Amino acid sequence: MIIGARFSAIKGIKPHEWIIRFVFGGAVCVAAGLIAEHYGPVVGGLFLAFPAIFPAGASLVETHEKEHKARAGYDGTNRGRVVAAIDAYGAAMGCIGLAAFACVFWIWLPRASVWVVFPLATFVWLTVAVGLWLLRKRVLHRGRKGSKGAEEIR
Repeated sequence: MIIGARFSAIKGIKPHEWIIRFVFGGAVCVAAGLIAEHYGPVVGGLFLAFPAIFPAGASLVETHEKEHKARAGYDGTNRGRVVAAIDAYGAAMGCIGLAAFACVFWIWLPRASVWVVFPLATFVWLTVAVGLWLLRKRVLHRGRKGSKGAEEIR
């Protein structure tokens, strides 16, 4: 699988799906704010790292995939689950990258300017997230020559 973006897919998102994502993301941010107010900003900040729209997005991705396969005359249940799982892998690896970003900031900000630390932390986040994605891909496909991986299931 090649990492990429299809901006044309945005026009296929229905208005109620935007609302679901907005409401769920807002609710997660409010919950993180309430946690920060009660337990302090260090604990609340950990909850801000939660991918706020991921749960709503994953269910919508699964639904879209099922609908797409149904229009072609197939049962898309398995395909929907596989696509949602791949989305979950990406979100998890992005979160691990975000944790690395936070560690770089926490360690280096007292020692250097934010103008130096921010690009460094961003580079670490990108390197960790993409590196984990590629490592997952390599481990997932090891020993499967001739068989289909999760990304190839239709």
